[in-house]
Amino acid sequence: MNIRRIIAVTGAAALGTAMLASCGPAEQESDNTLTLWHYEGSNSAMGIAWDRAIEVFEEETGAAVEFEERSFEQIRQTASQVLNSDEAPDLLEYNKGNATAGLLASQGLLAPLDDAVSEYGWDDLLAPSLQTTARYDDDGVMGSGSWYGVPTYGEYVQFYYNEEMFDQYGLEVPTTFDELEQVMQAFVDEGVTPLAEAAGEYPLGQLWYQLALAQADRQWVDDYQVYDNPVDFSGPEVTNATETVADWVDEGYISSDATGLAAEDAGTGFISGTYPMFFSGSWWFGRFLDEAQHDWSTFLFPGAEMSPGSSGNLWVIPTTAGDPELAEQFIDITLRPEIQAIMGENGGVPVAADASDVDDEANARLIENFNTLLDRDGLAFYPDWPTPTFYDELNAGLQGLLNGTLSTDEMNAQIGADYEAGLPAVAN
Repeated sequence: MNIRRIIAVTGAAALGTAMLASCGPAEQESDNTLTLWHYEGSNSAMGIAWDRAIEVFEEETGAAVEFEERSFEQIRQTASQVLNSDEAPDLLEYNKGNATAGLLASQGLLAPLDDAVSEYGWDDLLAPSLQTTARYDDDGVMGSGSWYGVPTYGEYVQFYYNEEMFDQYGLEVPTTFDELEQVMQAFVDEGVTPLAEAAGEYPLGQLWYQLALAQADRQWVDDYQVYDNPVDFSGPEVTNATETVADWVDEGYISSDATGLAAEDAGTGFISGTYPMFFSGSWWFGRFLDEAQHDWSTFLFPGAEMSPGSSGNLWVIPTTAGDPELAEQFIDITLRPEIQAIMGENGGVPVAADASDVDDEANARLIENFNTLLDRDGLAFYPDWPTPTFYDELNAGLQGLLNGTLSTDEMNAQIGADYEAGLPAVAN
């Protein structure tokens, strides 16, 4: 009988000690054991689906899974050390992006997966915009080169709306940008601020980026995200984003008080029913199901082909993995329709599931919206990805815009300079 052994490591110090204690020749795992790390909670959509994947894997392969629970921060802070030691697992979940998976790939710490991708057909299964975060060139820049990771779930930004407040004021879900502004004006006319927002953290940066995407094409996204060409921060994309945010503050669609608010403040404002609309990520979905004090639903940003979003984090195989073939088999199981459907039933965003396989109506709509974006090649990543410091710099610019210390032109000039200054750290 195969035994699944779970080792819970709750402190970063314990992790560091475990990684550095071993010395001498690498100690290989037994030929029939897969060591696995991930940081998803046991009651999360991914955790539930992957627990079932472990059962299937053990039943089909006769191998045992040794699952070690690590937190996101534990893995993030110590990955370079552990993956360059004999303590590396066979398979782990790791954050996507140039500064994370791309960096490890460029350092030779992750195994290229091109042969496995061809063998299992993952390139046919995953949409092009999902593949972007799975592939990295020699410099660790996403979008080209070899496969170094495989996503099994996705994430994206959408509108959440309070159905009861829409019904109270006789409003319909907007299908065009003009209708969106008409809905927000109707709430303002009733003394209601329509948008839950925060500029101290996301999500205002996501809204700003969505407004740029409304004027953008895929080439602009590639220029902005993977440095194909210089980005003009006085061009129509950025100009539309910044001017629209400023206009929406002036019109009362966004409160100027959002300057000092955090994402949690905006999210709980929607949960409590203070604000009828909230534009942010699918990661809020499960929490709203549990905590929202009203009926709510979702819709994609009207009139735009692209939205902020990406694959979720990646399965990666360390170069030093003892059983990479077992790791590949496990990855393939997590992409099977039945495992993907389990993820969808529990409020996740599977990358390879049909909404018809999910019984819950709200969860099915979450998947339908995501699949709509995939069909459009509409995942445009996130505004802060291009440089290591741009998240804070964009938030600072938006705070200045909201509190009136920066004009629209001054904000664009400031964040444009910040963007350019950060590129040498990531773009060669």
